[in-house]
Amino acid sequence: MKISVIGAGAFGTAMAVAAARAENDVLLWAHDAEVARTIRETGENPDYLAGVKLGDRIRATNDLAEAADFSHTHFMIVPSHHYREVLTNLRAHLTKPVNVISGTKGIENDSLARMSEVSEQVLGDQLAAFAVLSGPTFAIETAKGSPTAAVVASKNVEFAQQAQRIMSSAALRLYHSEDVVGIELAGSLKNVIAIAAGVLEGLGLGYNTNAALITRGLREITRLGIVLGGRLETFAGLAGMGDLVLTCTGALSRNRTVGVQLGKGKTLEEILHDAKFVAEGIKTAKSAQALAERHCIEMPITHEMHRVLYEGESPRGAIQRLMTRALKSEVA
Repeated sequence: MKISVIGAGAFGTAMAVAAARAENDVLLWAHDAEVARTIRETGENPDYLAGVKLGDRIRATNDLAEAADFSHTHFMIVPSHHYREVLTNLRAHLTKPVNVISGTKGIENDSLARMSEVSEQVLGDQLAAFAVLSGPTFAIETAKGSPTAAVVASKNVEFAQQAQRIMSSAALRLYHSEDVVGIELAGSLKNVIAIAAGVLEGLGLGYNTNAALITRGLREITRLGIVLGGRLETFAGLAGMGDLVLTCTGALSRNRTVGVQLGKGKTLEEILHDAKFVAEGIKTAKSAQALAERHCIEMPITHEMHRVLYEGESPRGAIQRLMTRALKSEVA
């Protein structure tokens, strides 16, 4: 099968490798023409996934028209704040309805829309089917073929199963689901908790603290997710607990890395100035805080990370406030 992967960052490149490993032909679209040229000339993406050979089944382009023409299945893996613009530009080149698989883990700040909603708004009747793929999938490990499991969800069960089949291989085991809302929210909200986990590391706190943070973080993610229509089992699964544990404990996590630097005293401005990567949790903290307020959901970890990121609160002060909140039942 032919698949256009839209976005040649680390995860986009890794998913292109995974798709090719599953015997698909892949056209990888890069926003940066120089990235596309380097991939064509070297067979690698040294800026985002150094040392990984992409193979003969993957071609690179900087031309969205070429990507639109190559396939009717588009795997969208661009930062959430660019998703709408890139998809709008892609739509201009479509000649018939297309399938979209989203690998983006974020929520728009202004609209508070998930990528499924953005896709429906932008494509309208040009959207044949939508799915989201998420789970504990560090890009470099997935690309190198470490055994990895994730979930692909669609309201269209046949499309979820089709996406499952075309992306699965001996190195990537996919499960299918119908819970698009839950998968999208789990994948997005866990990034905010991962920043908090990094803060703990930066402050020199230990395993006890991190275990408590992950557990309570999952609780608040689940609380909001169910109110918005997600399913409880999703948050206990690969896209929920699985991805949360990975992102909060793995040194490869970009969001955790941001938190570590905050904990060590860097400001957000300093971190963003030096960063060569996108940490979705920074922007998602705004969206998550807004959703919590809109639906009157208590999300104390998210609230404190929003204060640290955008209100000048100290990381140590945020952790102290979390520990001195009013005592309550664990299931309240």
